[in-house]
Amino acid sequence: MHYFGSAIIWGAVIIGAALILKGTPYKDSVTKLLTGGVIAHLLFIWVPLGTAFKKVKEEKELS
Repeated sequence: MHYFGSAIIWGAVIIGAALILKGTPYKDSVTKLLTGGVIAHLLFIWVPLGTAFKKVKEEKELS
């Protein structure tokens, strides 16, 4: 369950930002920033984590 914590946090941040910025001229700029943050999060957190999980799984299968 704790693996989904970052997804819940990102979801709350994105929804909160959308609600606050609704109807303002800054909405598009902030949306681009949040999208960049999500992409960076996936690349720098989840890709290495997935690779580590895969390695552990393969090691368990070999044992």
